[in-house]
Amino acid sequence: MQLIIKKNPADLAKAAADFIVKRIKDTLKKQDRFTIALSGGSTPKALHELLAKAPYVDQIPWLQLHVFWGDERYVPIDDEQNNAGMAYDTLLGHVYTPEDQIHVWRTDLEPDAAAADYDRVLHAYFGDSGSSFDLVLLGMGDDGHTLSLFPGTEVVHEETAWTKAFFLTQQNMFRLTLTAPITNRAACIAFLVAGPKKAEPLKEVLEGEYNPDKYPSQVIKPVAGELVWLVDEKAAALLKK
Repeated sequence: MQLIIKKNPADLAKAAADFIVKRIKDTLKKQDRFTIALSGGSTPKALHELLAKAPYVDQIPWLQLHVFWGDERYVPIDDEQNNAGMAYDTLLGHVYTPEDQIHVWRTDLEPDAAAADYDRVLHAYFGDSGSSFDLVLLGMGDDGHTLSLFPGTEVVHEETAWTKAFFLTQQNMFRLTLTAPITNRAACIAFLVAGPKKAEPLKEVLEGEYNPDKYPSQVIKPVAGELVWLVDEKAAALLKK
């Protein structure tokens, strides 16, 4: 695991943008496409806005990107809570990546059908290679959740299925999510975490006892890939120095 601490959210977003550009360039020296899973939230939004403008926008071969999302709220794509909608507004609507290389969760289908559809798309894309995404970007909530793996939910312990739909009672909505098995097959997983409210859960996830029912981010453990935590100083405040 690699831990990178930056002074504030702005510096964190810049470090993440630099990291992503280098990762894309290095990967495309060895293969002809780069597969990324995006995240929702305020930190990724700032990152998207950086990537959509110079100097970053000119350094990324957008035609070779294939885009997925780690999870989605079960709301229409034009709803402000929709992760894909946010990504289009802040990034994808400003660059040219072919639409058939952008894979959104189908929130126009029933929840279980949307999860099954994404599962089919993923299996068709990755096949039986045993590989997964080149890069998965993740956030972490104040409660220690990541993706739509929330404390106390059964999906945290999923061992076989790649996608799940479930009703999250505390938010009174359905959520669609990738699971640990497919996520942990990625070549690289990068968490972006900022703010003082993340300090306690970050300390528990990284330094506390293993308790994924309370801190689901602990189930993210790449099988053979890299794990990187990009955090700001306020989020890292309680970590052992």
